[in-house]
This record gives sequence, structure tokens and C-alpha cells, in this order.
Amino acid sequence: MSLLRNPLLLLGLNLSAIASSTYLLRSHHIYNLEEHEARMDELEGTLRGHIGLIEEALDRLEGKGTEADRNKKMNEYYGKRGRDEKSK
Repeated sequence: MSLLRNPLLLLGLNLSAIASSTYLLRSHHIYNLEEHEARMDELEGTLRGHIGLIEEALDRLEGKGTEADRNKKMNEYYGKRGRDEKSK
């Protein structure tokens, strides 16, 4: 009997091919998820910074708050991250 006609060998080859491709796709998917999360964290920090700058400019135009209040707001916006909020 030829090796290519052995059903157990063919079944084993099929199962090992499916398992290895599943493992490869899973690891690639996990890598992409981590990269996406890093990009979103960076984007969130950028948006928080821009919102802080806009609010600071608005406070200056309206004459509200002191310099200490503005510095406190800026530290809150720049220092705060979504990941830090989720862990609490």
C-alpha cells in the first residue's frame, strides 16, 4: 500500500496543516490587536492634548481661571490615558 493512500496518514497531515495554520493566524491576529491598541492609545493622547489646548485658549479668551488652574487642567489631559482608567 502506498503512503499516499494511507487514510490515517492523510488525516494526520490534514489535521496538522489545519492546526499549524490556525496557530499562525491566531498569533498574527494577536499581534495586530496589540498594534491597534497602541495606535489608539497614541491617538487618544493626541486628542486629549488638543482638547486641552483648545480649552486653555477658550479660558484665556473668556478670562476664566488662573494660570494654576490651566496648568492643572493640562496635566490632567496630558497625563490621563484610557488604559490607566480601565485598570482602576
